[in-house]
Amino acid sequence: MSDQAPRTRLATHRVTNQPAPPGDIDLLEADLPLREALAREAPDWVPRRLAPLGREAGSERIQTLGEAANRHPPELRLFDRHGRRLDEVSYHPAYHELMHLAIDHGWHAVAWQEEGRGGHQAHVAALYLLTQAEPGVCCPVTMTHAAMPVLRHSPRAKARWAPGLLAWDYDPRPLPATEKSGLTFGMAMTEKQGGSDVRSNSTRADPLAATGAAPGAVGWRLTGHKWFCSAPMSDAFLTLAQTDEGLGCFLVPRFTPDGERNAIELQRLKEKCGNRANASAEIEYRGAWAEPIGPPGRGIATLLEMVQQTRLDAATAPVGMMRQALLAAWQHVRERHAFGRALAEQPLMQAVIADLALEVEAGVALAMRVARAFDGAARGDDSERALARLLPALAKYWHNKRGPGFMAEAMECLGGIGYVEESPLARLYREAPVNSIWEGSGNVICLDVLRVLARHPEALAAFWQEVAPARGQDRHLDATLAKLERLAAEPAERLEPRARWLVQRLAQCLQAALLVQHAPAEVADTFCATRLGGEAGPVYGVLPGGSPIAALLRRIAP
Repeated sequence: MSDQAPRTRLATHRVTNQPAPPGDIDLLEADLPLREALAREAPDWVPRRLAPLGREAGSERIQTLGEAANRHPPELRLFDRHGRRLDEVSYHPAYHELMHLAIDHGWHAVAWQEEGRGGHQAHVAALYLLTQAEPGVCCPVTMTHAAMPVLRHSPRAKARWAPGLLAWDYDPRPLPATEKSGLTFGMAMTEKQGGSDVRSNSTRADPLAATGAAPGAVGWRLTGHKWFCSAPMSDAFLTLAQTDEGLGCFLVPRFTPDGERNAIELQRLKEKCGNRANASAEIEYRGAWAEPIGPPGRGIATLLEMVQQTRLDAATAPVGMMRQALLAAWQHVRERHAFGRALAEQPLMQAVIADLALEVEAGVALAMRVARAFDGAARGDDSERALARLLPALAKYWHNKRGPGFMAEAMECLGGIGYVEESPLARLYREAPVNSIWEGSGNVICLDVLRVLARHPEALAAFWQEVAPARGQDRHLDATLAKLERLAAEPAERLEPRARWLVQRLAQCLQAALLVQHAPAEVADTFCATRLGGEAGPVYGVLPGGSPIAALLRRIAP
């Protein structure tokens, strides 16, 4: 008999040098930059109310639900077994659990129920945390939240719809609004031929009196196609359609006032690059019942109040995703060894991780400052109202431009395991471009910024006032602000070709000014040198010699 023990087929399958499963993480307690921003920008009740969400969103249970919601995307159900039209979207149970997490705790409603008292800071911080559970679920939460300013243009619509919108109860049943305990809202604005150029929309709205309806019938009929309908299982949709007076804003419910299914046909669900847990549909209005919102012919101006809200959320979500990616990379490099020591002990890896952490700190600071401007505007503060016109676009543009490269760099930190679908990095990488495209792509946002600067000079004046306390404290910031002032004074026709540089630098200078005033010196100084100074590089991990890397790394997580 041989002295050598028989080998089994599994003898080589010993898992070593791999990080342990992350387990439960308190996303609020572990996030020092967020806690500092909340202490600075928000009332005391906001972090107290957020505390349970931080624990739950980072729990292993909720993280598993986020993975499941992406692995099992929504399915379109056009007909029942007998051939009756359903026009419904079926979601995996994980999606509904995540919707309960958001809506049953009022995060879609808090901005309005506590408006002017920190409600917008609470909403933005909650969205940042919810994004780290599953970004796609945040779309219907954002749409529902953002519908309230539009409803205010119609006292009758507000009285009928606002109580359900503000209710802390996620009710996914396809029923008339009067039979439901809580309501969600979607948006259907863009069309194939126009995209962001919504003035070219061809969907037509006609009053019932002109469509052969019974005398005295109230409402309008919409006919046309919408290329993107966000959250197609919502209880009502805000949409644009042409009238004799011009483009109007309309509320289109899933069920007509007499309880019948409205004539909204789902044509197909989009098969998107990312955002897979959330459904986006092409729809057809076939004489769908609708009610007008806002002044006739002023649909764009009316709906832009919703867009301002969604843009702030679209500026916040990428920062939440970057934070999630940073945590995944940081956990991996602390526990993974190569060449005789942990990756986190190797100088080049430390530089990359520290630079990623700087980006998250700056994003959190800017997102929370914009949220405070919204609450200040609600209180009637003219300076905050001026900032609220400008800052959402700056933050949306720049945070989303930084996101895809950030995800790719975090994925590299994990190596091959980061590129497989079992890792959250693959999902985050696919998700990264979506908020840059939704609510206005980069060029559209930059043109909107130019329009704000031209029509509302008080917005730029408020910006200079906001960064003024940071002047004289960092030479890179001072030099960049001087260049910005010279460029902003140029004629409009010379600004447009340089609009991207202008918007990028406005966003970065505000980030820098916030960090200079409120963050530790090692954070502020390194950020200014790497984003505004001569050491700035096109990729993450390019830090000046002597950078306080250890201090930056200590701020990532306890």
